Amino acid sequence: MPDQAISDRRMMARALQLAAKGLYSTDPNPRVGCVLVREDRIVGEGWHVRAGEGHAEVNALAQAGEEARGATAYVTLEPCSHTGRTPPCADALIAAGVVRVVAAMQDPNPLVAGRGLERLRAADVQVDCGVLESEAAALNPGFVKRMQTGLPYVRLKLAMSMDGRTAMASGESQWITGPEARADVQRLRARSSAVVSGADAVLLDDSALTVRSAQLGLPEAEAKAATERQPLRVLVDGSLRVPLSGRLFQQDGPVLVACRLDELPEADYRAAGAELIALADAGGQQVDLDALLQLLASRGCNEVLVESGAKLTGAFLRAGLVDELVVYMAPRLLGSLARPLLELPFDSMAQAMQLDVTDMRAVGRDWRITARPVFPF
Repeated sequence: MPDQAISDRRMMARALQLAAKGLYSTDPNPRVGCVLVREDRIVGEGWHVRAGEGHAEVNALAQAGEEARGATAYVTLEPCSHTGRTPPCADALIAAGVVRVVAAMQDPNPLVAGRGLERLRAADVQVDCGVLESEAAALNPGFVKRMQTGLPYVRLKLAMSMDGRTAMASGESQWITGPEARADVQRLRARSSAVVSGADAVLLDDSALTVRSAQLGLPEAEAKAATERQPLRVLVDGSLRVPLSGRLFQQDGPVLVACRLDELPEADYRAAGAELIALADAGGQQVDLDALLQLLASRGCNEVLVESGAKLTGAFLRAGLVDELVVYMAPRLLGSLARPLLELPFDSMAQAMQLDVTDMRAVGRDWRITARPVFPF
């Protein structure tokens, strides 16, 4: 590999490290990092911290000052060319005198989609795109999917014993997994735009579905930053069985309740600080999960974490709406009377769902298995 290509990959890897600093805070914007290099020396670094504030390129340029002139900019996502809450980053790079821009990937946002790179080329800036592209896309799976399909990236979080059980027959389930796995789940919540659960699960555990800084297992400053933004908590409650006195409605942060009813007690839910919507499916018997995800995407939700019981999680899978499963497996057996992981009423091997395991690692005493469904089933 030529020396320039090696250098490009090394600097882009650093830009990706910077981008990851915004893992919990940039929503609904993508996580982006930028490194400015002049004469083989880093003169500026920046990342996008939160929506409405400076983009990665602007922050790196501010650090570099006059040393940005004649520099190469390594950016994990194509510089924007449109004016949103901040001016176009492509223009800022041109004005600063940057002579080369290396982008990991083209922006999937139709408002950008190559226009930023073209604007740079038109200003005689050398442009290269595609360095560590897959790594950059993996950092923003929800943003990429939402821009390309109009749907968020859906993770299904599950916790089970080694015999595939989630709770005793009585409903007793705390705690199947250890504290390290529970902290890992908190970090999944913190990076998500929305956390979805069903009435059965919320009633069983009196769930709050919030991100709690003390349980994140992060340094104090990082934990504080990760809890500045609580994800939208979404309750799928077809017949409105969860009482407004529950913990879900007593915590700070937005709550959305989706039901299937025609007549809605909206005023009661507004008084509890929640939004109530009707999203019945064609038969009127269930909440339309696809319509719910479309609604969440339209509100800027990139990554959606589903944490619920066997019925709702099984429904998401059967509808083909799951991008990734994150399964925490504890080294214990709950027995044949305990509750199953998913409600999937299959009766033949032909119906079995195929999964591709993408990662498996120890988390404390437990194992975390990450897998993707193989479509079609």
